Amino acid sequence: MPALAAALALAVIAELIHFLASETLGWRAAGMAVAAVAIALSGFGVYAKGLQALLRGRLNINALMTVAVTGAFLIGQWPEAAMVMALYSIAEAIEARAVDRARNAIQGLLALTPEAALLRQADGSWAQVPVAEVAVGALVRVKPGERVPMDGVVREGATSINQAPVTGESIPVDKTVGDPVFAGTINESASFDFEVTALAADSTLARIIHAVEEAQATRAPTQGFVDRFAAVYTPTVFLLALAVAVLGPWAFGWGWMAAAYKALVLLVIACPCALVISTPVSIVSALAAAARHGVLIKGGIHLEEARKLRAVALDKTGTITEGKPRLVQWTLLAEDADAARVEHIAYALAAHSDHPVSRAIAAGLEANRTEARAFAALAGRGVQAEVDGRRYVLGNHRLIEERGQCSAALEQRLLEHERAGRTVTLLADELRVLALFAVADTVKPHAKDAVQALRALGITPVMLSGDNQATASAVAQEAGIEEARGNLLPADKLAAIQALQREHGPTAMTGDGINDAPALAQADIGIAMGGAGTDTAMEAADIVVMNDDLRRIAHTVRLSRTTHAVLWQNIALALGIKAVFLLLAVLGSATMWMAVFADMGASLLVVANGLRLMRKMPVG
Repeated sequence: MPALAAALALAVIAELIHFLASETLGWRAAGMAVAAVAIALSGFGVYAKGLQALLRGRLNINALMTVAVTGAFLIGQWPEAAMVMALYSIAEAIEARAVDRARNAIQGLLALTPEAALLRQADGSWAQVPVAEVAVGALVRVKPGERVPMDGVVREGATSINQAPVTGESIPVDKTVGDPVFAGTINESASFDFEVTALAADSTLARIIHAVEEAQATRAPTQGFVDRFAAVYTPTVFLLALAVAVLGPWAFGWGWMAAAYKALVLLVIACPCALVISTPVSIVSALAAAARHGVLIKGGIHLEEARKLRAVALDKTGTITEGKPRLVQWTLLAEDADAARVEHIAYALAAHSDHPVSRAIAAGLEANRTEARAFAALAGRGVQAEVDGRRYVLGNHRLIEERGQCSAALEQRLLEHERAGRTVTLLADELRVLALFAVADTVKPHAKDAVQALRALGITPVMLSGDNQATASAVAQEAGIEEARGNLLPADKLAAIQALQREHGPTAMTGDGINDAPALAQADIGIAMGGAGTDTAMEAADIVVMNDDLRRIAHTVRLSRTTHAVLWQNIALALGIKAVFLLLAVLGSATMWMAVFADMGASLLVVANGLRLMRKMPVG
């Protein structure tokens, strides 16, 4: 920028010399020299690219500016030639800085990852080691206030972590043993140890940055259109300028110098830099806005195509639901039994089992010191143990039936829970059933809001699940989804996507598991839930929602629609301004000054309009 500032100052001096003393030969020579220095300072890069393009027969923007500035200088318009080149180069620098600003919004995430990790050594001591030297399976300690250096799983300790750099979540997330942690996130409360699950170069954050960089290199549909248009537009402008210079004197009686000047003005006005810059700055800004809020879009084409969606298929487990069974209700069935005592007994039995349902029951009950002895697992049925000398069982419907303890009233209760998509476990002693425990994979807190947001956009949500139809229907009803299809294998989900595409048109698939990968690949846009998703699902998807918030789908569609509107606003601005000044140039009312301000003004307008997209992705 210092060189450009100096070039602009010299161009102003050249203008003053031309205005005040252009008739004096010495001053005229001095003015030309000052103008030449200004052109050299600001236009060296443009000339190098322009001459290279001309030698290859390619009539691009740099070739156009090279011809225009050189021609203006040779016909005696050296002050304007210097000013044109200085202002053009300044506009180019501003545009480049604007694009870099959007790119740096993503690349700056790299600085969030620490360069060293506190690694446990073979002798049990801890030492700072460069993250590049830390292997998978190593144990790393993170202290309060520090950033997590690598991806991993918590092995000791509990804390609260700010995951905003990766998932976009503004509220810290509680982490305990077994929970995943991501590189670049911030440990807010207590020290913890985690086992490294990915090398530094393969961390979730690194993959986000790499994928967005690849996305930037991918031509979006509108960007492809602009490139094709510019490839025809620029040679056409050259031919038009040549016609003005050669035919103007014959058709309109202009002098040869006047015709050449008008042709050069036309070249500068027609420079399509605003048109060319209009699409990449908008696409990169939108990709950056999405990435900063936890949505990874793997290419401009997917960003643009999202606006066309008419249906979204949603997997149940891990997408609409939390993916973890929880105790949602427990009921005391023996009226004369002590509720606290029954709860303690149920906890004692559930705490001994590794079954997910038993773990959910134990997590949902009050921990106590009641001890269970003679514990035994009953394959496919439940568990049994002795508490204070009495034998109890904690098992499923089948076990209670085999024990002859089922009644019509209990059957009715079980049926109600099954219709609601819940798994029921019963606690019984040797004589009777004491309590009923209902476990379910609960619907995510914002699932209903997400479904309503999709409907508001004119998109039809459909749930696809491998679970039984009753459970699928119950979960869909709770989430506000009208159509639910259960008992689906991966091939069935694939067929369902194809059916939705025939019925509604462009369809997205949202899932998180390996069994969702075929459907994700078949859909017009595949959306993976990144927080709980498998690597297979994330690789097959076009968009990854890192924080598993379903509302991000509607946000992404809105961003896509806004981006599309901004792209065409920019194209209209660039071409509209050019059309007005081209007409003025042909009519002889435009000067070289007007030409450069038309070009620079259009460029800055489209850049500013494109950068607005960086603020368009909502946080909530």
